[in-house]
Amino acid sequence: VNFCQHWFEYFPNPPVNVLSMMENVLAHHDKELLQHLIKYNVTSQVYAWPLLETLFSEVLTREEWLKVFDNIFSNHPSYFLMIVVAYIISSRAPLLHCNQNGDFEYFFHHRNNLDINVVIKEAYHLMEATPLDIHPQRMLDDFIPLTKGQYPVFNKYPKFTVDYQTQERERIRQDEIEYLRERQLVHELEAKAQERKAEEEAWYQKQELLQEAEEQRRKTLLEEEEKLVEQRQRLAAVKRELKVKELQFLDASRRRFLKYQQDQRQMELKRLDDEIARKAEEQEIAATVQDVEVRRMELESQRQLFEQHLIKDQEAVTKEMKEEVDARRRKVDLEDHLVQRLMDVDREQNQKAQIVAEENLAKAQQKHIDTDWRLRALCELQRDDQDHEKRYEEIAKLLHDNRVKEAELLKAMREAEEKKWEEVTQKKAQLEEEQKAAAAADEHRKQFLEDKMNDTLELAEKLQREDGYFERLHDLKTGRTERGVELQQVPRSGNICLNDLFASESSSHMSLDRRREELAWQERELMAEVRRLRQKLTSQARTRHPPTCFQATKWTP
Repeated sequence: VNFCQHWFEYFPNPPVNVLSMMENVLAHHDKELLQHLIKYNVTSQVYAWPLLETLFSEVLTREEWLKVFDNIFSNHPSYFLMIVVAYIISSRAPLLHCNQNGDFEYFFHHRNNLDINVVIKEAYHLMEATPLDIHPQRMLDDFIPLTKGQYPVFNKYPKFTVDYQTQERERIRQDEIEYLRERQLVHELEAKAQERKAEEEAWYQKQELLQEAEEQRRKTLLEEEEKLVEQRQRLAAVKRELKVKELQFLDASRRRFLKYQQDQRQMELKRLDDEIARKAEEQEIAATVQDVEVRRMELESQRQLFEQHLIKDQEAVTKEMKEEVDARRRKVDLEDHLVQRLMDVDREQNQKAQIVAEENLAKAQQKHIDTDWRLRALCELQRDDQDHEKRYEEIAKLLHDNRVKEAELLKAMREAEEKKWEEVTQKKAQLEEEQKAAAAADEHRKQFLEDKMNDTLELAEKLQREDGYFERLHDLKTGRTERGVELQQVPRSGNICLNDLFASESSSHMSLDRRREELAWQERELMAEVRRLRQKLTSQARTRHPPTCFQATKWTP
């Protein structure tokens, strides 16, 4: 309650909280000694708890013990802890020389040569010099006198541990009672065993008498058994005869069954042979069908390649024909304009025929105007021809770029395309050389278109069996030849004269309209066919090579 406060909180273990308070005080006043103890794994349970547990009875004499406890009882309960720390600090020199756990334990369990007065003074010094935050007085209550007549209630202990020890003691007592009861039972069992032994001896005597009677009965039974053996031997002979007959019958049945199984297996083998032959025929047919399918796919791929090549050539021819048709259309419009202009001039001349001088002057002026106009018309036509030549060059360049890109997907057609583009390059050079000659421009353009058409028709004739474009191209060639003849029959714009225009006005006007309609119809048909083939070609190219992109072909009006 007073000097042993908090000692039983961890019972039956040492009071860890009290030992921690003393260790904190020792660390504050002599840190080197504490480090030495920690170095050799010496805890407060080794250097402090033995002194508290024995109340210094092992390390002090009677006179020293009385002197120490006289000071302890006359001071605060925390002085008891301080005097333990003072004893350790006063023994500093011998403790620093110890380096084994056994030496430390021996030191705190035996008397040592130490002046107890120095220890008491050191304890008072520690009481005064210890800071309040680690002073044991802060954790311990003041001294409380005991009540008279009876002890005060003490419950500062681990109830679970104490109850557990009580239960263990009760269990041990019950075990002892059980042991005594079992020993009494053993004595009773020994007495019963003696009685049982006597009964067994009597039983053995009776058994001997019974065995003698049994021997006599066995002799009688042996005689009877001999008679039975003779009867059994005769019965066994009869059974053997029956068994032989049964085996013969079973052997015959087994042979019949084996023959039946053999027939069944032969039928099964024959059926399997028929099945194998049938499957072999089916596999052969499937292989043939597969080969035919592979061949068809190869032919389809070849047809698609030639189809792509033909489509490209058709696109080029279509572009060229469109340019030529536009040029001819512009020429016809110009001719109509000239005819209308000449008719207006004649009308004005007829109206002014009354005045000869004015008529001559008007005619001279009109001729001068007509000459200037025809010169301007010729210059415009030459410029148009030059523009057409430049457009043809641009178209040829675009075709060349497109064919270079498509060559990555159509390696099999690369050589043929290179040869054709060499011809295109040569023809383009010829076009550049003949740009200055207005008269030779139309002839050069006509030759260029005819050469391209001939190349396309030659390629279409080779692909006649694979696709159905040959007939349309043959019709195109026929129409192209007829238009070439008609264009040759039409006089050039540079050689137009007024008399020729008036003479052919009535006959050429209808033919021009008819040719315009025919050309427009053919142009629409070709454009529709080209668009369809281009869409088919584009879808196939995207399916086979998704990443590759081609620029759309621009049609030059």
